[in-house]
Amino acid sequence: MRYSRDMIGYGENTPDPEWPGGAKIAVQIVINYEEGGENSIEHGDAASEAFLSEIIGAQPWPGKRHWNMESIYEYGARAGFWRLHRLLKDTPVTIYGVATALERSPEQVAAMKSAGWEIATHGLKWIEYKDVPREIEAEHIARAVELHTRVTGQRPYGFYQGRTSMNTVELGCEEGGFEYLADTIADDLPYWHVHHGRPQLMVPYTMDANDMRFSSGQGFGTGVEFFDYLRDSFDMLYAEGQAGAPKMMSIGLHCRLAGRPGRAMAIRRFLDHARAHEGVWFATRLDIARHWAKTHPWQPRPRPSQMERDEFVEKFGSIYEHSPWIAERVWDAEMGPVHDTAGGLAGRMAQIFRAASDQERLGVLVAHPDLAGKLAEAKRLTAESTSEQSSAGLDALTDAEKAEFTRLNEAYTSKHGFPFIIAVRDHDKPGIQRAMQARVDNDTATERDEAERQVMRIAELRLKEALK
Repeated sequence: MRYSRDMIGYGENTPDPEWPGGAKIAVQIVINYEEGGENSIEHGDAASEAFLSEIIGAQPWPGKRHWNMESIYEYGARAGFWRLHRLLKDTPVTIYGVATALERSPEQVAAMKSAGWEIATHGLKWIEYKDVPREIEAEHIARAVELHTRVTGQRPYGFYQGRTSMNTVELGCEEGGFEYLADTIADDLPYWHVHHGRPQLMVPYTMDANDMRFSSGQGFGTGVEFFDYLRDSFDMLYAEGQAGAPKMMSIGLHCRLAGRPGRAMAIRRFLDHARAHEGVWFATRLDIARHWAKTHPWQPRPRPSQMERDEFVEKFGSIYEHSPWIAERVWDAEMGPVHDTAGGLAGRMAQIFRAASDQERLGVLVAHPDLAGKLAEAKRLTAESTSEQSSAGLDALTDAEKAEFTRLNEAYTSKHGFPFIIAVRDHDKPGIQRAMQARVDNDTATERDEAERQVMRIAELRLKEALK
């Protein structure tokens, strides 16, 4: 079974984005331009719009125009856009432009271009795509790019559908001309997504630092609440940047929402707060995408979750000494991107090992060779064991050291019924010898537990080596 979702991402240590000028944070402001592209009988839709407005509990009106809803959207084009434009015309901004809305707003498009803003595509129409057939959505994306190019004079290099279907990201990848997709809220940094072997850069968006929460039941009530949230988000990310882990901050605005006077003040206050700090890079999403692609280009790497069963078992079957059944059971269980890292795959292998029968686990222990024993002398160790023992100097023992290791090995195995096992890469030769001397006198139950812990640690270290 294959599980597609990537639940690990960058993990504990995020990459340094190396923002221009050594910036501690990249601030990215989006203005969604949807006015004139929303559901409307006059646009050929079946019902009026009901999403992201001032009308609490709005419902579509099938076959009818909703005058209040339409005029709310008109406010965004007639007044809200220009208020945001006055606030932000000297700041890099990305427009998410619905193609049919841009077509109906030539003066606003001219102002966007005059300000030097990036205009990404927000799809053909501002409608819900979850139930739209794949081929129809693909056609809409193609028509959006074509119309966007005619209206603005340049094709869009970013794509954000917003009201997505399960096919949206795949279709964005397959369109072939987008430098980034934004239909993700999965991270605070860009990341590479692979679709049918082709890498596609994702620049995540936001649903929390977003004025859409003015239209939701548990959202912002006042501009003060919005500003407080933006400020706190900025301060946290800025502090992380000062500590050596810079991120990006996305802010989502809508002309008919943040363009209202009482909310626009929150944007003004936030700009003042952010500009009072050094090391803040205001950027468009295309700026960020191109910087990331240059600084952190796609690097192919081993992806266990994408391997066929035979290939997977061949590569990882010896991670647990002479026990390929663990790799087989891992592959036969749920596999996904989370298992493409050493830590993720080690965790799944340990889970399979712990779930095995007592006899199976004992078999893994017994399969391990003695340290510096006869198999090592005969050069009959696995490649992994040979490398590990060599790393601790166990392949270059004096006669006296060899005699002591032999004595301890025999005493340990005779008492406990399995070889002494230790992750030698965690220790040097004297440390290994001291551990043997200390552990040989333990009771067998204690040693069984410790040996199994060491086996899992050895597997983890082997995977770190295999998945560099």
